[in-house]
Amino acid sequence: MIPGREESLWERMLSPANLSGALRRVEANKGAPGVDGMTTDEIRPWLREHWAGVREALDAGTFRPSPVRRVVIPKPGGRGERMLGVPTVLDRLVQQAIAQVLTPIFDPHFSGSSFGFRPGRSAHQAVRVARRAIEDGYRWVVDVDLERFFDLVQFDVLMARVARKVTDRKVLKLIRAYLEAGVMVGGIVRASAEGTPQGSPLSPILSNIMLDDLDRELWMRGHRFVRYADDVRVFVRSKRAADRVLDSVAAVVEQRLKLKVNREKSSVRHAREATLLGFGFYFTRSGVGIRVDPKALRRLKDRIRELTSRRWSVSMPCRIDRLNAFIRGWMGYFALADLGRRLRDLDEWFRRRMRQIRWKEWKRISARRRNLRRLGIPEHTAREWAGSSKGYWRIAGSPVLQRALPNTHWDDLGLLGLQATWRRLRPAA
Repeated sequence: MIPGREESLWERMLSPANLSGALRRVEANKGAPGVDGMTTDEIRPWLREHWAGVREALDAGTFRPSPVRRVVIPKPGGRGERMLGVPTVLDRLVQQAIAQVLTPIFDPHFSGSSFGFRPGRSAHQAVRVARRAIEDGYRWVVDVDLERFFDLVQFDVLMARVARKVTDRKVLKLIRAYLEAGVMVGGIVRASAEGTPQGSPLSPILSNIMLDDLDRELWMRGHRFVRYADDVRVFVRSKRAADRVLDSVAAVVEQRLKLKVNREKSSVRHAREATLLGFGFYFTRSGVGIRVDPKALRRLKDRIRELTSRRWSVSMPCRIDRLNAFIRGWMGYFALADLGRRLRDLDEWFRRRMRQIRWKEWKRISARRRNLRRLGIPEHTAREWAGSSKGYWRIAGSPVLQRALPNTHWDDLGLLGLQATWRRLRPAA
């Protein structure tokens, strides 16, 4: 940069400090390879040899992003499929560098009711704001479902909003190039005419830029609302008002933003039936409590069933490591909710599934008798149960196996309990 001249946005984006931060972020996020097969472990050596050429192409405007690799993942609860695009590691690096210089420009001006993918903001904050609105008497909730938001964003509409605050033409051209990079499906590259690259470092900031107009409109109308990415909830005092708000919000989304509202999935519900980001609400004499959406609890049980399947042939230490990682993550997220006795019941079910795994591991009658004796069961009882023809689940719930494999047995092996982990991670009131 020439002394005395203000650094351009392009120069800030490609500065060593910004690129180093972007590279660390991409490596920390790991992720699957893109269409070129390069992994995050291979990017640093590759850059040492090739970055000069990449930088030259970027400056010359001849750099062409690779198409994203299309990945289809099932939505939770069997609610269809979600299309994700996996960019190459190099493209993730450049996109992350762009996102890091766009965030200070746009984020300070975003609505205080927007919480998704923003520095210093979280899903828990969104849920707490929703609870406060309900406590203040706004007990009817408008759930606005944006149909395939990431797939249907029109490029011209989005770029017009980016250009409100970004005047550097090289940066705008590069963002547009990423939007139009295309998707590789079955070895064939398909051009992109609309949609943001969901699953890429750019998609969060671009989605917030796109939906900021909706936030401003809701704020100007005096509505209490919460938005987390494309998850929108508006809180009003009556069902009649909620029906009216749903129609007016749909008009803004479809006419101004050129997006679509899924009328079948959008809804008006009382707060006791409404959900947000996996949480729900309930009423007590002292106020409004936060609960877990029953669908999220079912997914918890489904995942534990997978990790405690007797058909999964894996060592117990490996199984416990996988279980602990899942339990920490799930409880860390849902620690905000009041779970109480529900987790105590789930713990009993969970431990019983672990006991039946042990019973299957012992296999032979002699091994079962020997292990029962080692765990303090009298010889006569150990011989009787070792030869039992009862099924795994029945044996796992028997007083004998509960005494042989009590909670302390699993504690000694390092297995986390659901309720104990929730209590440890639960935020202070």
